[in-house]
Amino acid sequence: MTIQWFPGHMNKARRKISEAMPEIDIVIEVLDARLPFSSTNPMVDELRLDKPCIKVLNKADLADPKQTQAWVEYFEKQHNTKALPLVAELRGQTNRLISLIKQMGTARSSKKLSTRVMIMGIPNVGKSTLINALSGRSIAKTGNEPAVTKSNQMIDLKNGIVLSDTPGILWPKFENMASGYRLAASGAVKDTAIEYIDVAQYALAYLLEYYPQELSTRFKFKTMPATAEEALKSIAQRRGCLRPGGILDLHKAAELCLHELRSGKIGLITLETPALVEQELAVIREQEEARLAALSPDEPE
Repeated sequence: MTIQWFPGHMNKARRKISEAMPEIDIVIEVLDARLPFSSTNPMVDELRLDKPCIKVLNKADLADPKQTQAWVEYFEKQHNTKALPLVAELRGQTNRLISLIKQMGTARSSKKLSTRVMIMGIPNVGKSTLINALSGRSIAKTGNEPAVTKSNQMIDLKNGIVLSDTPGILWPKFENMASGYRLAASGAVKDTAIEYIDVAQYALAYLLEYYPQELSTRFKFKTMPATAEEALKSIAQRRGCLRPGGILDLHKAAELCLHELRSGKIGLITLETPALVEQELAVIREQEEARLAALSPDEPE
């Protein structure tokens, strides 16, 4: 799935982040716990230089707890990185994040200086909700649509921490095609940019393999569908998604399926595992190596 989405304000945000980064002590990257790799912005590691990073796995209440722990271990193997699952809407949980920031920012606090923290992340992962929870008041605008935040803002938490919020930024294209589908399934990409049936069938294929019981329980399948296409047709039939003449409305069924996935009604679902992602990346590397090998010495890459 190819998604091109790089509005001008995101390009501008990248420049502003680069300019501000020298004055930052810690970077927080907010991720969606249901797709921790696909909601990681490759620009973050590029732009944060060697600053300490906290990977916040937000929306942990919608994700598979076992896989969330696997992702925490995966990220903490990376250089200068900590990982913390939480639910940004539950303000009490943010105390753990504040404690971790203070622990990592002891060099600044020992000099009675505020620890300067930049919050980054792709659209719709809950950055603004997290900022409001950390500050204890409604400062950042929130919304269900991606890319609500448009400009940088500084927020003094009055507890030795100063936050720098940034707009959600996406990279020009997804190298891993599967990541595009997962982002679309989660709602990180505007629905106007996706094909509902295509994305729903991708999600259903994954659920049939990794979460068949949750899928069957939610949609009350009499017999387990063998394919994603069969599953979508069965959902259309069982939920009355019909057009005049009794024709199955697959678009409506796909929309219903994705909305129930996003809201957690199907169950606690994580759309990718560390092992699966490593397999996908290995395939991408092999394909790139094959492409380069096929180029003649005189042909530019």
